[in-house]
Amino acid sequence: MRRQAFQAGAPAAELEQTIGYRFADPAFLQEALTHSSATAHGRRGQRSNERLEFLGDRVLGLAVADLLMARFPRESEGALTKRHAGLVCRESLAEIALELDLGRFLVLGRSEDDAGGRAKPATLANGLEALIGAVYLDGGLVAAERLIERRWGPRLAAMLTPPRDAKTALQEWAQGRGLALPDYRVVEVGGPAHAPRFEVVVSVAELTSARAVAGSKRAAEQAAAEQLLAALEPADG
Repeated sequence: MRRQAFQAGAPAAELEQTIGYRFADPAFLQEALTHSSATAHGRRGQRSNERLEFLGDRVLGLAVADLLMARFPRESEGALTKRHAGLVCRESLAEIALELDLGRFLVLGRSEDDAGGRAKPATLANGLEALIGAVYLDGGLVAAERLIERRWGPRLAAMLTPPRDAKTALQEWAQGRGLALPDYRVVEVGGPAHAPRFEVVVSVAELTSARAVAGSKRAAEQAAAEQLLAALEPADG
């Protein structure tokens, strides 16, 4: 039985038009857009998007793997894994969610909304995964794959070579020379809650260090590792 439709931060029809999919059962879309901060404990009919996020993560992983297998039939498992990781990471999800203006449609609790929740990368990424899960339940795998191909296809096409995992590469560089593993330190965290800035310093043994600033600890570590590699590899060669 179809549940009652809902009112989000903006008309849901706008989002449906943007993603190119119209829900047969609007309740799936309601659940996908409802952040846990907006759910009242014990109230019937209210459920956050966390379960759909869990499902959407798996659907996205499968669909992107299928796209990669078809586009790069001769690549090794290792190269495909690097491409896959770059396409489904939180940063990529948040970027695509921003393209969809997804934050405008999220249903948030007042405190989360006041804290800038509509712009938080994690909230946006989770919401997009939930949206994919909702499309899958409402329209099946083909509908979800179409949405994913439209939004991830341009990124896949632009990925001329497998992205390098700088942290892994730096670790392998150090291990290959009998050195201690890279040491990562968060030296400063700033910015508002919805747009934090992490400053990270990485060093290997007594060699030179590098630092970088990014919107997440993971991204800052990757950027710092990339900078240190750029400094070490020419000198090593």
